[in-house]
Amino acid sequence: MSLAYESHELAVAVADLLADPDDPSLPIHQPWWRQSLALGVPGIALLHVELAAAGLRPWQRARHWLTAATGGPVTAGADSHSFHGAPALAHVLACAATHQPGSYARALDGLDTAIAADTRRRVAAAHARIDAGELPALAEFDAIRGLTGIGVYLLRRPSGGEELRDVLGYLVRLTTPLHRDGEMLPGWWTGTGPNGRTDARFPGGHGNTGMAHGIAGPLALLALAALQGVVVEGQLAAIATVCSWLDRWRSKTDAGRSWPYWITRPQLRAGRAPAPGTQRPSWCYGTAGVARAQQLAALATDDAARRVAAEDTLTRALTDPRQLAATTDSSLCHGYAGLAHIAHRVAADAVPGNTARLDARVPHLLSLIDSAGGGPRRTAAALIGDAPGPGLLDGAAGVALAALSCSTASTPNSSWDSCLLTVRPAHPLT
Repeated sequence: MSLAYESHELAVAVADLLADPDDPSLPIHQPWWRQSLALGVPGIALLHVELAAAGLRPWQRARHWLTAATGGPVTAGADSHSFHGAPALAHVLACAATHQPGSYARALDGLDTAIAADTRRRVAAAHARIDAGELPALAEFDAIRGLTGIGVYLLRRPSGGEELRDVLGYLVRLTTPLHRDGEMLPGWWTGTGPNGRTDARFPGGHGNTGMAHGIAGPLALLALAALQGVVVEGQLAAIATVCSWLDRWRSKTDAGRSWPYWITRPQLRAGRAPAPGTQRPSWCYGTAGVARAQQLAALATDDAARRVAAEDTLTRALTDPRQLAATTDSSLCHGYAGLAHIAHRVAADAVPGNTARLDARVPHLLSLIDSAGGGPRRTAAALIGDAPGPGLLDGAAGVALAALSCSTASTPNSSWDSCLLTVRPAHPLT
């Protein structure tokens, strides 16, 4: 974006173009629209909540979007996850309640009851799978559809203690190796490709390193819980196990350390990581997400060397023209907004020298959202009009939230991005 305006102005422009949840130009008739944090109403409501909390737009608009999100049946159970249904709606309401204590308490209590029951069911099924010696599905444990995503919501709720500890205990067990076909595999090794389906390109499955679908997500949750004082037996050892595995498969390049998006069975057998190449350093996959998970792990275990290495790795990735050239969109999930947001969050927890280096990268990363200098209104309209649409992960609302959180007009911490495992959650609501 042009440095002639503050990044919060882009957030305001996006929100103003998304003022009405009943706007017929929006995908209001899609079945996912009302309950999808990734794509639909909850993510846009989150933007309006944060702008209202910053005093940049009225609370009434935020309440209008929250009513749209909660004004019908809510999906719970097996068809829900942290980005759809009960956990997604609960996350947004919890953020609103952080800014307006006491609000939405009844709705949150009902959602928490449903989420707790589903968590117990999922944890029991996961332990049964481990007992049977079977490999997990990505959706069992990952940050998008699995228990990691559910666990990070439980971490912010006062009623989530017992179920949170159950999730952490399961993640500890997930780090125990599995023996299959005469080989020892990491406990999070899946028998499918990265899309969760059988894939001929991944004979014998794969080990996923990413924040969205891989082991960096569980690592971040184990660390975040420890930083908040929630520790179960074996948790710190599990953090060490995952960090050691990531150390085993990292590569060194002239642009710093990097991790492959995944390890295949032939690579595991050969004991050799794929040749390092230029890849997008995004939140969902790649250096940015893995570096944040490693920094959190280092903070949780008081590992000064790992902390500095993770911060340096991210800084070098964000100053490497080749890696930035591999980033081709503005999204929170895998684009410039996500890189700016992670740089901002990592800087807040970094040693002073790295804080300055990372903070210095944020304006440049945000400027790439509006490289043509069209201004906030035109950029907002282009973001909403692009194929991903108005949502949180790939669309305009996520870009706007990242721009807002990096601006001087940012709000008190509501942990709106706790669903991304990039921030230490606000203190549990009381």
